[in-house]
Amino acid sequence: MAGDPLYRVEDEQFSALFMLGSDDDPDTVDNLDAELILPDGTRWSATFMTLRAIERVMGRWKGTGECANGAYFQCPDLLIIPQGGIVAMLAAFRAIVDSGGPDGVLPVL
Repeated sequence: MAGDPLYRVEDEQFSALFMLGSDDDPDTVDNLDAELILPDGTRWSATFMTLRAIERVMGRWKGTGECANGAYFQCPDLLIIPQGGIVAMLAAFRAIVDSGGPDGVLPVL
């Protein structure tokens, strides 16, 4: 499955669209952009990351100068997950929908 650019999952509550990179494995990916699409057609943006992925990005920024040489991390649609993989990301989306929906949690597209 690695190399497929889009990975879509649908159920009764929502659809999820995951934008995989060419080297991403759906079972282990730990830094991924996604969309949550509700039955009413609203679309919500999410960036899923593990703490390890955030640490890697901040370390890279020390060398590139981004975000004051890695002094801080900012991402407006960030969802931190305990482990990588689309299964963990779907669990987070389900929890958000089950607890009242993405309003106030994720930005609408």
